[in-house]
Amino acid sequence: MAAKLLSDLASGVTCVPSNYVRPVHDRPSLDQVQPSDHSIPLINLHGFDGSRCHEIINQIGLACQNYGFFQVQNHAIEEAVIDNMLKVAREFFHLPESERLKCFSEDPLKTTRLSTSFNVKTEEVSSWRDYLRLHCYPLEDYMHEWPSNPPSFREDVAEYCRNVKGLAERLLEAISESLGLEKDYRKEFDP
Repeated sequence: MAAKLLSDLASGVTCVPSNYVRPVHDRPSLDQVQPSDHSIPLINLHGFDGSRCHEIINQIGLACQNYGFFQVQNHAIEEAVIDNMLKVAREFFHLPESERLKCFSEDPLKTTRLSTSFNVKTEEVSSWRDYLRLHCYPLEDYMHEWPSNPPSFREDVAEYCRNVKGLAERLLEAISESLGLEKDYRKEFDP
């Protein structure tokens, strides 16, 4: 059986297989990339729940208006939550192939899916990656599909998901407010 995952294939090859090499005409041309004096806006969320709330909402509004995206720092997700997520992800990808393949699927519609590309059957050039995609919301609908190995996987990933969802909700509220809407305006459209 041929290796389905890149991490298993890569350990036995000495050069990049042709199905991972993008044709020259399909590659980005670096001489056509225009340098920019602008950097991605970085918004410090320290004080978001207090004295700097209005200032931060204004910064978010300007970043959305002028760039369409931004980075955040001091987002209040504890380092331990992030570290646990990274640790359990590394542990998962270091499991034996037979254990990881329990999550493998070539079906791009599967809600929990380990794969290498979006659709390995139709792509001419595969992506040089392995990934584990997990649907996370609502947690109770998907957690049972997630890997049970490593043993703390579901618990650590769920805690990370709860924290990131909370941050996303706070940012969406700030975006609404920056537009002059009520902060919970978008909740009308939640399923």
